[in-house]
Amino acid sequence: MLTDFITIEQSPKNYLSSEFQETKEEKEVVFLVDKQKVEQAVRLYLEGIGEDVNREGLLDTPSRIARMCEEIYGGLDQDPGVYLEKQFTVDSNEMVIEKDITFYSTCEHHLLPFFGKAHIAYIPNEKVTGLSKLARAVEVYARRPQIQEKMTVQIADALEKYLNPKGVMVMLEAEHTCMTMRGIKKPGTKTVTSVTRGEFKGNYELQKMFLQMVKD
Repeated sequence: MLTDFITIEQSPKNYLSSEFQETKEEKEVVFLVDKQKVEQAVRLYLEGIGEDVNREGLLDTPSRIARMCEEIYGGLDQDPGVYLEKQFTVDSNEMVIEKDITFYSTCEHHLLPFFGKAHIAYIPNEKVTGLSKLARAVEVYARRPQIQEKMTVQIADALEKYLNPKGVMVMLEAEHTCMTMRGIKKPGTKTVTSVTRGEFKGNYELQKMFLQMVKD
């Protein structure tokens, strides 16, 4: 039974251990959107809702939205393996937990934001990845049109594929503006999704340990 944990809370002070500090700045991969098409679509959208696209406040809106798309949808052509393949050999099988990873994504049904925190645990199989790489993997899947249920599975799949761990558990908590500012209009409502793999699957004691560590 596992009794030891490595817990990493998402904060500027302890986000990276000195052992795993990156030696060079990692460059952001930018999704190359078709800015011209985005600008045309935004103009049509504004006209469709009855706005005057030539009024002062909206003149630069299409180009602003096109530039924004490069940022918030930048994960569409990214592979989390670019980050997760950076690994280190370890002699222990202690559970690694990284919690409170903030993320912002876009609901693919209404193109409205949803945002929250991701909590990740895995049991190493002789290899661990750099601590920042778990957060980067979350970002890859958050920065695209998405649904929370699929995003949770994708993160777990990536950890299994690239780390080959003995077990994985991923939990996402998020608020969806598509149900807080429209529709049923219930602000503050949170959706929680989770995925278990390997030694976590069906092992309720391990799952309970993970949930307790996330709560503390």
